[in-house]
Amino acid sequence: QELDARKIKYVYLDGQTPNRQSRVDQFQNDPSFPFFLISLKAGGVGLNLTAADYVIHLDPWWNPAVEMQASDRAHRIGQEKPVFIYKIIARDTVEEKILLLQEKKRALVKNIISSETSFFKSLTRDDVKMLFD
Repeated sequence: QELDARKIKYVYLDGQTPNRQSRVDQFQNDPSFPFFLISLKAGGVGLNLTAADYVIHLDPWWNPAVEMQASDRAHRIGQEKPVFIYKIIARDTVEEKILLLQEKKRALVKNIISSETSFFKSLTRDDVKMLFD
C-alpha cells in the first residue's frame, strides 16, 4: 500500500500469481521496477533473480532453510553485484520468537552433525518439550 501511495513501481508474486515467469522477466529486465515483493514460500524455489542486490525478509519462517533458499534466488550464476540480505525483526513480537526458534533449530542440527552421542546427552527436558509443543 505504501509503494502504491508513493507511486513506486513494483512487481508482485505470491502462491496465487499466474504467469510467474512473466513477473520474474519484468523485474529482471525492466529497471523501472526497483522492487519485487515475493511471498516467502512462492519465492523459495525456481526463480533466478540476479537483478536483485538486496533481499529483505519481513516475515520469518520457522524453518531457516526456507529463508536461505529464498535468499539464494539472488545468489545465482550470472549475479554480478554483491547481494545484501536483511531480516527485519521487531522486539517482543511473534517474529522475534520465530527467530529464537530458528536459532535453536540451527544449534540442534549443528549438534546432530558434530556428534549424535553428545547431542542426545545434551538434550534438556525443555528441548524435548519444545519439540512437542
